[in-house]
Amino acid sequence: MAQANLFDITPEKEASKLEFLRRQFFGAPPAVSRRDADLSGKAAVITGANGGIGMECSRQLLDLGLSKLILAVRDEAKGEAARKTLLAANALESSQTIEIWKLDHASYESVVSFAERVENLSPRLDIAILNAGVNRGSYVKNPTTGHEENLQTNYLSTILLLLLLLRVFNKAGPPASSPRSSPGRIVIVSSDTAAWAKFEEKHEIPLLKVINNEAKWDVFHSYAISKLLGQLFVAELVKRVPPSLAIVNCANPGLCYGSGVARELGLTTAIFVRAIGRSSAVGARTLVHAVTTLGEKSHGQYVEDGKLRPMAPFVYSDEATQTTKQLWTETLDELSFAGVRDIVEGFNRA
Repeated sequence: MAQANLFDITPEKEASKLEFLRRQFFGAPPAVSRRDADLSGKAAVITGANGGIGMECSRQLLDLGLSKLILAVRDEAKGEAARKTLLAANALESSQTIEIWKLDHASYESVVSFAERVENLSPRLDIAILNAGVNRGSYVKNPTTGHEENLQTNYLSTILLLLLLLRVFNKAGPPASSPRSSPGRIVIVSSDTAAWAKFEEKHEIPLLKVINNEAKWDVFHSYAISKLLGQLFVAELVKRVPPSLAIVNCANPGLCYGSGVARELGLTTAIFVRAIGRSSAVGARTLVHAVTTLGEKSHGQYVEDGKLRPMAPFVYSDEATQTTKQLWTETLDELSFAGVRDIVEGFNRA
């Protein structure tokens, strides 16, 4: 079970609606300047990068001198449009490049192919912002995997990509004879909603099968559970991944307008998001800060506005111990086709 006594705020207060509103209106994600982090010579992958928060993360990393940016997108035409926008908005140095790579979280095959391509990246991968996500307005089953789409995209495919990228870091090791011999950085985009999930399925076995149940599907809680599962898995994963290999954390950009996640949820939701939401540029600051500035203390932690904060209260509960164990087993079983158990065991030999 994760420790809740490491913070200056309780998980319950952090999860309160009043605290959420305070963060939305008065929170201040730090802006990172090149004096804080110079990314020259480094390479980064951003998923869901063709708009919203992903686009803003791209712009901010380029401003920090990032040498190679991989825009990982499902729609390559939209990715190319994003690349042109970034080129027009940023005065890039001759050493900076932007590439468009296909990545579809609805397809395990696409995720595996993408990760294999990353293994041959030069310069080697340094940073990954796993931002791709969906928030379906109705129940949609993935025709290939049989999983509900929020669970598939936001959790299962994201965790698969996380593990495969960690294998890339493990195989590559630190850059030889380079001052850049720092650990890799991976941030998974999380959400306030993880703390608000009912998670009535938490004691069910098998867990993932019950979460997939259309009869119990709910438009809000399906998304919230997908984000909560990510927190639970990361909290367990970092017990096995040394921060010298990669610093992995979950970061919450806050509720942002222009991100596209709420697009399917209707006009009322869109008005609410626009009324209290942050701009994508502001939300992206937390993610960029997490992968450029925060050190080993952030490994396996949850980040908001540049500060370490508690994950969802459930993560620290006694109930979470058995649920996390079940989730860990089922997730590794689900992704066994990609050799994820060998990957996890390999971290101990790093």
